[in-house]
This record gives sequence, structure tokens and C-alpha cells, in this order.
Amino acid sequence: MRLLFAAGACLLLASLQTAEAGSLGRGDPVAGKLKLQSEVCRECHGEDGNSISAFAPNLAGQHAEYIVKQVHNFQAGQRENPTMDMMAPTIDDSALIDVAAFFASNEPVAGEGAAFNAAAKELFTNGDADRGIPACAGCHGADGKGMVAGGVVYPLIGKQRWSYLRSQLRDWKLGERANSPDGIMNKIAGALTDAEIEPLARYIAGL
Repeated sequence: MRLLFAAGACLLLASLQTAEAGSLGRGDPVAGKLKLQSEVCRECHGEDGNSISAFAPNLAGQHAEYIVKQVHNFQAGQRENPTMDMMAPTIDDSALIDVAAFFASNEPVAGEGAAFNAAAKELFTNGDADRGIPACAGCHGADGKGMVAGGVVYPLIGKQRWSYLRSQLRDWKLGERANSPDGIMNKIAGALTDAEIEPLARYIAGL
């Protein structure tokens, strides 16, 4: 069963196309840099998308269409966060699309130097077939840069703040966040133990 699961993950990985070529989405990063000066995004996410808050995600290098989708989800009440619940309604689509392209055009800073953890690496690379946990790398890439498959953008998670990753995995597990396609992240995080979440978050942050 493990061999079949691993083979399936490899086939999935081979069939996906990296999103680097289209990572800027529909926006203009030059216009986005100018528009950012009039937006409040930089107060948490930084001037170039590298977060200045431990609990705000890095947006530098993130796929633009993923950023747009998340803001739209906050606007529609499909995702909740006290800060974003206030900020998202003030962002118009023209600015959002261009600012997202600007963030996507930047390089994320180096990871937070997460300590190596063999069990976390195994989960990320191969998953756990017995518990129905697919490899994180199958959708997010071996380097955590994210992918595009079937019109779905799987986000960059490597070099993300580990504290943010931990909070999101916990939210997926508890059902406090539920805006992934077909609820896939709720199923995956729900199968993780509490003890696995932090080491996995730290491992991903160090990619």
C-alpha cells in the first residue's frame, strides 16, 4: 500500500506544472508597488511582502492569484481573522490585483532556520498512507514553492513563518478555517496529531 501511495504521489507531482511563469497573475507589479504606498498591507506584510509580524504570513513570492483568492474569501466571510475582517473590505480589486502581483514578484526571505526533524520531513515528502495523509510536496512542491494544477493554485509555504504555519494547521484541524478546495486541508490537518503540527510547521519554514 505504501508503494502504491508513493507511486501515486510521484505521478501527481510529475503531472503538476509549477506556477512560476504565471505567478504574477493578472496584475502589474510596477503599478502594484506604487499602489502599495496607499494601502495598509505593508503594516503587517512588510514593504516587499516579507512579514514584520510573527502571525502575518509572508506574501513575497506567493502566487498572486492565491493572494487575490484569500482576500476575496475574507471579503465574503469565508475566512475570518480580526485584522483582515477589517482590512479586506477596504481593498478594491484593481489595487488588490496589482499589489498581489508586486508581492509575487519579490523573493521571500530565508526560512527561520527550523530544526531538522526526520518525522516532519517524512510527512512533508511522503505523507502517511496508513492515515490517508498525502505528501505535502505533492501539491506544494519539494521546495514548498507551490504549484498550479487543474486551475487550482497551491500556495507557496516554504520560507513561511513557522508560527503562522502552525496556527493555520491548527485552524484547519479544528475547522476554524475551511476555504481549501473540497476541504482537503481540513482532512489532512485533521489526521495530524497535535504533536506533529509544530515540527511540521518548523520544517516547512526552513525549506
